[in-house]
Amino acid sequence: MKGVTKAFAIASCFAFGFAMLGTPAFAKQKVKVAFIAPLTGGVSANGIGGRDSADLAVKLHNSDPKSKYEYELVALDDECKPDIGVQVATKAAANKDIVAGVTHYCSAVAMGTVGVYHKFGLPVVVWGAVLPDITYGNDYKEVHRVNGTMINQNETNAKFMTGLGYKRFAIIHDTTDYGKGHNKYFSKALTEDGGQILATFGVTADQQDFTAELTSIKALKPQVIYFGGLTPIGVRIRSQMEKLGIDAQFEGTSGIMSDAYISGAGSLAEGTVAFLEGAPAEKLPGGKFFMENYKKQGYAEAPEVYGPFAYAGMDLILNIIEQVGPNRAKITKALGAIKDKDSIIGKITFDDHGQNTVAVITKYVAQDGKWVVWEDSEYASGKRKLKGL
Repeated sequence: MKGVTKAFAIASCFAFGFAMLGTPAFAKQKVKVAFIAPLTGGVSANGIGGRDSADLAVKLHNSDPKSKYEYELVALDDECKPDIGVQVATKAAANKDIVAGVTHYCSAVAMGTVGVYHKFGLPVVVWGAVLPDITYGNDYKEVHRVNGTMINQNETNAKFMTGLGYKRFAIIHDTTDYGKGHNKYFSKALTEDGGQILATFGVTADQQDFTAELTSIKALKPQVIYFGGLTPIGVRIRSQMEKLGIDAQFEGTSGIMSDAYISGAGSLAEGTVAFLEGAPAEKLPGGKFFMENYKKQGYAEAPEVYGPFAYAGMDLILNIIEQVGPNRAKITKALGAIKDKDSIIGKITFDDHGQNTVAVITKYVAQDGKWVVWEDSEYASGKRKLKGL
């Protein structure tokens, strides 16, 4: 007994010593969660803003003494390229230490990876990609999405633009699934709302010169050039429109809704119209909380417009892990049961395909070097006028 008592006393001293040094006697179990986005390349601003927003959710949970686990964010770069996306998705999904993920800004990448998550049973929440088939094109219970789809976006777009009096449109879209999807849904909605499509051009994602397409479009005298694609091409098209003397209104999808478009196009960005799921951070239910805490962390880059969705997706996953534990199957089941859940972006309800059914779309216009909600802009008040009318 004396030996046992002595051993216990020694062990107690060690435990006390570690505690005095700041190491907890009972450390929390570490749990890894993935974040996947384009962290390099032409749309990296969106990916970095999303990563930092997801990181904020992790930091806030780790600072909560009531949290059962200590979370580690594993950030991976998909470069907005489907082949790279599949590689990093496989890396994350095959790592059994990673129990869930918040994934993908680019639709083409998200489409290429959903099968990977299903194969490995990794539950994920998409935070930015808008192609409907990501959720509706399969029955993968592991895949969920907090943002709306391009269907909602393009229906709002077509109704708004025709409501302003625009009738004659030319369409340019990139030939990825993202661009082709936008072309499909915008063309359908525009025709139903009485708009006329004069011409449609598909361009490659790395195309530099649009002289041929824009010269043909100029001869047709459209009121609007609609672009379905991402920021780098959007900047090139807008710049080359100016060089060719095309005075049509330029509008785009959520793919150009970034500070990088404003800085890339410079003064030519003025008056560009675009549409986005959700609302500006300051107008979101938890927007003030999100922005205050984001600024406190001192991140070098802005969260960008999709940052709140990345935060909401990660916060949702971490809350579920707190409830059911770091178990992939249990997390997947719990995600499928989410109904009317409060978040900083508003209520989240997943349908049978894992799609958030709350799809608010906000109209934006570039004004004085920043994206402004249409209703708050001088264009809406009539102090400034769009092109083509």
